[in-house]
Amino acid sequence: MHPGGRPLVAGVAVAAALVRAVTGRGAVAGAIAAGATAAFFRNPRRVRPPLDGVALSAADGTVATVSDVLPPPELDLPRIAAPRVSVFLSVLDVHVQRIPADGRVLAVEYRPGRFLSADLDKASEDNERNALLLETTTGVRLGVVQIAGLLARRIVCDVRPGTEVAAGETYGLIRFGSRVDVYLPPGSRVTVAVGQRTIGGETVLAELPTRGS
Repeated sequence: MHPGGRPLVAGVAVAAALVRAVTGRGAVAGAIAAGATAAFFRNPRRVRPPLDGVALSAADGTVATVSDVLPPPELDLPRIAAPRVSVFLSVLDVHVQRIPADGRVLAVEYRPGRFLSADLDKASEDNERNALLLETTTGVRLGVVQIAGLLARRIVCDVRPGTEVAAGETYGLIRFGSRVDVYLPPGSRVTVAVGQRTIGGETVLAELPTRGS
């Protein structure tokens, strides 16, 4: 379980125990609620593929869009259209986020915003979000943006500028339905399609260009 979920699971369990103590009922419903909450915050072990020069999916979910767009200004990437892969997470998906490539965190920028349905394209610009700028060990830069959804009310990011990170390791969490956008450098070859299911830390999103290509 991701540490960010432990207080909520404990809270549900305590509430269920209090209901049981007062009414003598609700033991089964309380156990189910606590179990469902724990399942939402699950953090399964993943095995990264033995590949270099690729970007892995930052999240479990379904590819919602693949398009060339201008990156958000907070990522401080070149202001030219570049590939973006958006993955939508339903409430049933694993909600921890993972680093897409080996490298170093250059910046982390949080932006408050709205809570539109995360499957809408404008959610990338309008919704509450947290952007991570990463420089890979090969010298290319990419961005990962955690986007709150209709039910999401908190974004957790556990890394800071200067942190050395490895592909596939957990770095954050979005509570409830949400979306994760990965902004790839120009020249990347996207290897997923809209509607495809992704597994965070395992599915290859794209082949990255070499530095200076």
